[in-house]
Amino acid sequence: MSKQVLFVCAGKEFPQGAFNFLRSMQQQEQVHVLGLFFNPIDVDAMVTVSQIVVQAPYDRIREREHEVMAANRSSFSRQCEQHHIRYQVHARDGQWDKDILVGESRFADVLVLSGELFYADINLRQPNVYLREALYSAECPVVIIPEDYKQCERVFMAYDGSKESLFAIKQFCYMFPQMTDLPTEMIYVRDEPEDNIPDLDRLRQYTRQHFDAMGFSKLHFKASHYFSTWIGAKKDVLLVTGSYGRSPFSYLAKHSFAEQVISEHKIPLFIAHA
Repeated sequence: MSKQVLFVCAGKEFPQGAFNFLRSMQQQEQVHVLGLFFNPIDVDAMVTVSQIVVQAPYDRIREREHEVMAANRSSFSRQCEQHHIRYQVHARDGQWDKDILVGESRFADVLVLSGELFYADINLRQPNVYLREALYSAECPVVIIPEDYKQCERVFMAYDGSKESLFAIKQFCYMFPQMTDLPTEMIYVRDEPEDNIPDLDRLRQYTRQHFDAMGFSKLHFKASHYFSTWIGAKKDVLLVTGSYGRSPFSYLAKHSFAEQVISEHKIPLFIAHA
């Protein structure tokens, strides 16, 4: 038995941090990885081409795109073979296509991508519109990895008492049972003086069956204002959270702390939405 992983590379640079996370998965249990590659988008070059009626500049852009794609695919294949990871490279070759990502993620256990390099050639500020669309559209949990990924030594779980946050916790237990023996902290954030956490007794009972060392904390501040700073100060951690978006543009809007965590590229983020 092995996990089916969808590895997505979109843009000019190969996401080495995301691949290093794949290696850590392989060290814990066997995985099978499908590499899905999307062409980079050279906006400046396309603007230039739009002003020129001849075909040659467009052909040069397409040739450059294919060279980048070939190099990224080659790096993926070479490293998979080097680290004994079973893999397959998706046959498609072209620009971003949400429908392809949706279809492949439907039959994957988890999607792994770079939160830093995903179409960074379009917009360095993450999550950009393409990353937002990928996160919203994916039909499996997503792990968003910074390029300086290091092995996780501790897990934090964002909890708000909703079914979405419990769903994310359950999906994490299924996907990464080897991480449930790490020190784990359940974090409830609410700007109020009271110390109560919703359904704490039942939450304790549930997590006791799945985690070796679980703590519970309530942070008394606005998550959208301070949580990313608080979690960003932690070293070698992974954050688990549910998602609440209804469209690519409203995605994470209610819980913008997750968007801030992505934009700061400091820690890995596990997102699962029901």
